[in-house]
Amino acid sequence: MAEGHTITIEQGERHVRVVHADLVLAETDRPLVLRETGCPPRYYIPAEDVRLDLLTPSDTHTVCPFKGTASYWSLADAPDLVWAYPDPRPDVAAIKDHYCFYEPEVS
Repeated sequence: MAEGHTITIEQGERHVRVVHADLVLAETDRPLVLRETGCPPRYYIPAEDVRLDLLTPSDTHTVCPFKGTASYWSLADAPDLVWAYPDPRPDVAAIKDHYCFYEPEVS
């Protein structure tokens, strides 16, 4: 990690639900919470708890020097709504097979 840049990942205990246009896209009681310097906490949801059948892979990819290359998925009216790191860097290997949405409901 760059000096002053930290990433921590912990097992979350809160209920996380993602709804878009009345569709429940994901719901879990076992999210991972990723905290990264300069970013809001992000909830990574296990693949088994995401409705991947509703999402379409996007051509978008971004590179994070700390997490690796992200792939994105979309809905017809919501491009790049969700992302994941199929082959994350070793420091954040726990997020493999987990998906992250921009604005989940957390309770």
